[in-house]
Amino acid sequence: MNLFKNLFDYETKELKKINKLADQVDALDEEMQKIKDIEFKAKTEEFKKRIQNGETLDDILVEAVALAREACFRAIGEKPFRVQVIGGIAIHRGNIAEMKTGEGKTLTTVLPAYLNSLTGKGVHVVTTNEYLSTRNAEWMKPIYDLLGVTVGINTRDKNPQEKREAYNADITYTTNNELGFDYLRDNMVVHKENRTQRGLNFAIIDEVDSILIDEARTPLIISGGRMQSKNLYASSDTFVKTLTKEKDYTIDAKTKSVSLTEAGSDKACSFFKLNNLYDIENSALVHHIDQALKANYGMTIDVDYVVQNDEVVIVDQFTGRLMKGREFSDGLHQAIEAKEVVTIQEETRTLATITFQNLFRMYNKLSGMTGTAKTEEEEFRNIYNMYVIEIPTNKEVIREDLTDLVYATKQAKFNAIVNEIERRHKLGQPILVGTIAIETSELVSRLLTRKGIKHEVLNAKNHAREAEIIANAGEKGSVTIATNMAGRGTDIKLGEGVKELGGLAVLGSERNDSRRVDNQLRGRSGRQGDVGESRFYISLEDNLMKLFGSDRIQTMAAMLNMPEDMPLEMKMLTSTIENAQKNVEAIHFANRKRILQYDDIMNEQRHIIYTERRQVLDGQNMRDKVISMIRKCVDATIDSYYGQEHVVSDKGAFENYVRQTFDVEFVAKDEKPDTLKEELYNLVLNRYEEKEKEIGDDHIRELERVVILRNVDTKWMDHIDCMEQLKEGIQLRGYGQTDPVVAFRYESYEVFNEMTDSIAESVVKTMLHLVPQEKVDRVQIVRNMMTNLNQAQKAGTEKAKPKTNAPGQKVGRNEPCPCGSGKKYKHCCGK
Repeated sequence: MNLFKNLFDYETKELKKINKLADQVDALDEEMQKIKDIEFKAKTEEFKKRIQNGETLDDILVEAVALAREACFRAIGEKPFRVQVIGGIAIHRGNIAEMKTGEGKTLTTVLPAYLNSLTGKGVHVVTTNEYLSTRNAEWMKPIYDLLGVTVGINTRDKNPQEKREAYNADITYTTNNELGFDYLRDNMVVHKENRTQRGLNFAIIDEVDSILIDEARTPLIISGGRMQSKNLYASSDTFVKTLTKEKDYTIDAKTKSVSLTEAGSDKACSFFKLNNLYDIENSALVHHIDQALKANYGMTIDVDYVVQNDEVVIVDQFTGRLMKGREFSDGLHQAIEAKEVVTIQEETRTLATITFQNLFRMYNKLSGMTGTAKTEEEEFRNIYNMYVIEIPTNKEVIREDLTDLVYATKQAKFNAIVNEIERRHKLGQPILVGTIAIETSELVSRLLTRKGIKHEVLNAKNHAREAEIIANAGEKGSVTIATNMAGRGTDIKLGEGVKELGGLAVLGSERNDSRRVDNQLRGRSGRQGDVGESRFYISLEDNLMKLFGSDRIQTMAAMLNMPEDMPLEMKMLTSTIENAQKNVEAIHFANRKRILQYDDIMNEQRHIIYTERRQVLDGQNMRDKVISMIRKCVDATIDSYYGQEHVVSDKGAFENYVRQTFDVEFVAKDEKPDTLKEELYNLVLNRYEEKEKEIGDDHIRELERVVILRNVDTKWMDHIDCMEQLKEGIQLRGYGQTDPVVAFRYESYEVFNEMTDSIAESVVKTMLHLVPQEKVDRVQIVRNMMTNLNQAQKAGTEKAKPKTNAPGQKVGRNEPCPCGSGKKYKHCCGK
């Protein structure tokens, strides 16, 4: 088996190659020690010239890594261990380096980041939050300064110019969210000078499992354009607060979905004075009621969000941090604002969206590191083409991970936690208490306050003191209560005399949905061969146990008639808990897979649209594009009005359409369509050439760019909305033995073609009706476009109740939907 593994196992073969390279790096150590400080920058310039002359990064890998290793020691007094060199080379080769907590991933990053920066194409070091991004960049900056490479820090509060400077640096430290939003914003600008990014070359993702696995369930969305619907949110919230659980609504705890019962629907009809809640004309109201139900009974304050300064702020479930500036989509954010009685912000429409999967797959080379990735290797390999390489620890991990203690009730569990904290605190042992939610951290804090135990609380409400709290968490006698904020990227160093007391004790107040998150919390203790302990406390009333735990545990506890304060402790329990976590992980994996399948389809369309925008922004001549649009519109017009008999279906309508669209007079004739296409095309082309002479060649070239840009952006926003509607409705196809993804691909292709046809028609119509202008201001035109968009939306909400078809009258699939949405029936209520 060992022979087979050595021959065919990728990880074994890769580690063998990397170890040989690490030996060569070690062999250069003495030589690098002789280099003077002022010579480091000269060596960097030498490497850059060698690459320009045709050498590859692999050709200079050994020398560059050895130089960077020595620079680490000169600049900050820390020389990467051999295992860190191995990790750095693994990252450079496009792998995920699985390195245990405390093994120095931040310093390891310097080696591949420096090596790949030598190409001049940029390196992005991606972290989960701005605190870590800023800390790591500032910590490593002296090393990069010595080596002569520039470092940029990209944060949310920077303006476009500052962001551009950060991205133009050799190495850029940024968060995954800001990286994604900058990419989307760059594809919405109206001048190429306003773009911030210079391309996606090489990314090193810290905590890669958190970003590419956990957070991949939620796509990034940029919103704008106001939708007037405040009153519906307020009235829907008032209504759902009158409902009774089980009688009027039911909750699926596993998915957090909330649904009205038949009695609830009757109540809604009575409250809103309707005959039938589910009539087509009430579809908007049903949507608002659904969101109000989820806001009130599926979302929890201090768990999913917090309320600060009259606004609702999302709490990141994976990092425990506040996500200021972001909103729940599809009106859920406004429903929560109505629930919490804060100012209801006007709902916005989606302007741009992308998933993390497709964002990071655009990089020329992708790599990462984390302490917990091996269990997800198949997903990393299939989606991102990355293998997980387990890097040996510098020192053996001697932390003791104790068996979970399971209690019958939450009260008994928290009493046990507090008693254990009190016992260890008297000994002076530092303690880190891990909690899942803000409310849990505050509950434990109150219990400790009653006991008179001094402690610190680290959660999203107290993030300003994060560095100070973490710095003291390993000191003798310290007690720290923290959400997942302390679970990743934090290095808790032990104070004097703490090792003799058993090191840092980590107590988990409940199991997370993911085993990887639990392992991250455990990993705060026992770094670099330090002693330490970890233990999780669980109750049968915890959400994980209630939803996915085995009924056998409940039955066993009842049969044993155990005292409330006596814990269960056995292997079967641990196995059951792990199975419960596997069930949750399976659900999350299914969600990620579904999101990616749909976004892969959207990604093809996004690529086409963004490529077209870049061509416009980069100043390419758009005349040929406009001419091809004229040809497309002419052909479509003839095909629409002429049948196989070569006879026009409606002569008056045809001539009127040609006049309004192409600004020419063309008499309908009973001739072959191909002949008519050529006649009309030549007529319209002559009209366009006249327009060029009238306006001026240089001026009309800029007008072409502006008109194409405006129409592409407007139609793309409408298309995104349409795709969301299509995605929601198409799920029902599964009941008809049709794969919803296949159906979505087919129908989205049809809708995309309709959008491109609409863009062409709108561009041609606008260009042929242009009047000479003194100046073309792209920014003002886009502003006018957004103003008109807002006014149209407002008019749509204020107009009279839309007409409905007479009973039995069928609505055509391509006719306007009778609900008044403005969409075609097949893309709205006819899905």
